[in-house]
Amino acid sequence: MHRRHLLAAALAAPAFSFLPALPAVAQGNKPPMRTRWNVTGSEGYDAIAFLGPLCGRDLYLNYYTAEADAFAPRLPAAIRADIPRLADESDQSPFGLLWPKLANALSGAGVTTLDSVIALLADPDARLRPSYAANPNGSAEEWAWLRAQSARLARIFAAMREAGFPAFHREAIGAGFDGRITEVQRALASYDVIHWQEKLTGRTFDPVINIVLLAFSKPHGVKMQGQTFLQAADYDTATTVRIAAHEMLHPPMPMDGPAATAALALLAKDPLIPRIVADHDPQWGYTTLEGMLDEDMAQALDQLISEALGVARNPADRWRKADDGIHVLAGAIYGMLRQDRWTETGGSIEAWLAKAVRAGRFDPPRLHAIAAQVLERPVNALWPIR
Repeated sequence: MHRRHLLAAALAAPAFSFLPALPAVAQGNKPPMRTRWNVTGSEGYDAIAFLGPLCGRDLYLNYYTAEADAFAPRLPAAIRADIPRLADESDQSPFGLLWPKLANALSGAGVTTLDSVIALLADPDARLRPSYAANPNGSAEEWAWLRAQSARLARIFAAMREAGFPAFHREAIGAGFDGRITEVQRALASYDVIHWQEKLTGRTFDPVINIVLLAFSKPHGVKMQGQTFLQAADYDTATTVRIAAHEMLHPPMPMDGPAATAALALLAKDPLIPRIVADHDPQWGYTTLEGMLDEDMAQALDQLISEALGVARNPADRWRKADDGIHVLAGAIYGMLRQDRWTETGGSIEAWLAKAVRAGRFDPPRLHAIAAQVLERPVNALWPIR
C-alpha cells in the first residue's frame, strides 16, 4: 500500500547477467488498448488523508508540516490530542495504519465530500456495513475495531468541518486543479496497464482504472475497493502508471488458496523472511507473513509491468530505498519471474507460484541467492541494510 516517488529514467534491461534480456515490444503488433483511465478528485478522501499530518508523525510531516501547522490550531485541543492517540491505537489494533485503512474501509459506501464521511461514520451499521461486508480487504476483527471507533472518528471529522476544512482544502488544491485532472487524463491515455496485468496474472480485470488525485496523500498510494486508487495530484505520469500497475494487483491471487498456503508454510520456516516481518518498522505495514507475500508478489509483478511500459526504476535501487529495504521477497520473486521470461510468456501467477514452491525455488538457500543477485547485496546482508 505504500509507494515512494523516487523517480528514475525509463529502464532498459537491468544489468544482471543471470537474467534474460527484456523482450522488445513490437510497435506494429500492439493489441487493442484495454485500459480506460478515469481521473477525479475528492474532498472526502483528502479529509481522511489529512489525519496523517494531524497525527504528527514524521512520515507525513516530511510533506505537510506547513499545512498541519496552519490547520491544527483551528481544532479544539481535545480533538488535536485525540488524533495521534487514535493513530497509535489503530497501529496496535487489527485495523492497522489509520488513514489508508479508513479510506479503504469507507470506499465502497460512496466517499465524496467531508459531509459524506461524517454521515457514514455517524451511522455505520446502516450506511457502511453492507459495503464493508463485500470488501475483500476487510475482516470481522477490523470491522469490530472500526465500529467501536466510528463515533470518535465522526467527532474528529465534524470538528474538521467546523474548523473550515472544505475551504482549506479548496485553497490547498488551487484554482488549477481541474486542469491538472485533464492533464493527467491525457498523459495516461497511451499506457495499457490492464493488458499487462491480465497477461502476467492470468486474471481478467475491468478495463476502467479510477485515479483520485489528492492534496494530502503522500507518501502513500492507496487502493480502494474495486479498481480505484488514491495518489498525490503532483505525481508525474511514470509514478501514476507504477501505482496503478501495483495497487490493482492486490491480492495477486487468493491468499487462502493452495498456492499461497503452500508458499506461506515454506516461508514460515525461512530464517530471514519472518524476521523481517516481525522486526521491521511497523509504519511501513506488512506486519504479517501473508501481508508480506501479498505485497511482494504484487511488487515483483508491477516491476515487470513497469519495465514493459518503459516507466520502471532500477530494481536494486527501488528495493534498497523503499521501506527500509524490507522487500527482499519481492526481489527474489522478480528474479525468478525474469529467469522464466514471464513478460513474454505470461499465464496464471497462482499456477506459477505453486510450481515454484514444488520445485524448491522458495527453499531458503535458493530464495536468498536470487534475492542477493537482484538486490546487489551479499546473501548474509540482505536485511537490515547497514
